[in-house]
Amino acid sequence: RKAITAKYDLNDDFAEESGLVCGGQMEAFIEPLEAPPALYIFGAGHVGYYVARIASDAGFEGHVVDDRAAFANRERFPFAASIVVEDIPTWLAQAELPSSAYAVIVTRGHRHDLDALEALAPRPLRYLGLIGSRAKVARLYDQLLGTSRVQLEQLSHVHAPIGLDIGAVTPQEIAVSIVAELVGIRRGKASAIADASLRWMPKVKQPQA
Repeated sequence: RKAITAKYDLNDDFAEESGLVCGGQMEAFIEPLEAPPALYIFGAGHVGYYVARIASDAGFEGHVVDDRAAFANRERFPFAASIVVEDIPTWLAQAELPSSAYAVIVTRGHRHDLDALEALAPRPLRYLGLIGSRAKVARLYDQLLGTSRVQLEQLSHVHAPIGLDIGAVTPQEIAVSIVAELVGIRRGKASAIADASLRWMPKVKQPQA
């Protein structure tokens, strides 16, 4: 997934076999071209709006999912590749997200976040992020682990609190921190971002045997 400069030695044997070259050396610059990565944004509120807007400019293909037609519509999201107006858990129950997809959970409340996280955590996604404070994230984790619906190992892959820690406060700033993390994952900075995420990983209670 990285651009390289490749060097080829076109020796006499190769030139004679191919009949297409006359020897010498050649350098070729090879740059991978990828389709825009799919980004699924669960929640069409203020943060979801700015994430979709900024991510579109950064080269992501945004798909917005929310159960409120007043928020999830083409007028608000002209830059989205698709808009789904449906109950999030119901849609996720029948939707197949590719393993290369990115997903951010920025719904309007804990209940909706919990439902989306339960459905998405077991999936092999390129990125999964959950918005919320450390306390909120810990409560959601405890709820899921307490019922054995999700395994702790599956939650360890979730980026929560979502985004890079830049002191973001407003919806616009939070969206910047989220998209910055998405770009970092896309461009191969996953290890550094994972280390930063572990520092913010909430301590959750281990489920009782």
